[in-house]
Amino acid sequence: MAFNRSFNGEEQARLKRLIDEGCQVSYELDTLKEGLRDTVKAVCEEMDLKPAVVNKAIRIAHKAGWTDEQDKYDELETILETVGRTL
Repeated sequence: MAFNRSFNGEEQARLKRLIDEGCQVSYELDTLKEGLRDTVKAVCEEMDLKPAVVNKAIRIAHKAGWTDEQDKYDELETILETVGRTL
């Protein structure tokens, strides 16, 4: 089934503006993410930390999801204890 719709001049202008702004925002996000990745890497090297752990801490802090993470680890711990695979 083919998409068959015509857009008037105003709609075309709005779509063009939306796509242009979306591309600009995406470019800016990529640039910011790259800068953050470089910063995390440099700081982690200085402090002898694993970047993956620091990046996870950043994601959890950003989402304010520490309780969710704790719940996941509680479930994981229960499973490992059940099968006798804990320290």
